[in-house]
Amino acid sequence: MSLKEQLFADLKTAMKEKDTLKKDTVQLIRSGILQYEKDNKVELDDEGVLDIITKQLKSRRDSLPDYQKSGREDLIEKLNKEIEILLGYLPEQLSEDEIQKIVEEAIAETGAASVKEMGKVMGIVNPKLKGRADMKVVGALVKKLLQGK
Repeated sequence: MSLKEQLFADLKTAMKEKDTLKKDTVQLIRSGILQYEKDNKVELDDEGVLDIITKQLKSRRDSLPDYQKSGREDLIEKLNKEIEILLGYLPEQLSEDEIQKIVEEAIAETGAASVKEMGKVMGIVNPKLKGRADMKVVGALVKKLLQGK
């Protein structure tokens, strides 16, 4: 079953179970997919769908600190549940040790010696970690490892 079919099945299930949070979250994913397909006149495969889900996950994670600053516990809880739902569609997330190993291999492969060469390292790391790690965390790790050199 493709990811798009899975999303549709989950949408139907959420509607039957009257799970409005899951229904709304899945509908947002599906509308993002539909918008991308219409704008670019393409049919997304699972890889493209993962990109859409990853972008929506990033937007929610970026919103979290703002809600925490304003003390909106109700919205924080809702956002955390949406993040859990989105993570359910992504491949298993890598641990920090696994990410560090991949980053170290990329640094060795590129021969990067300073933060100025971070782009080279990220170019190699991005395809390997796509959808399997928070790229903000990866970027910070690459920067930290390159500063230590």
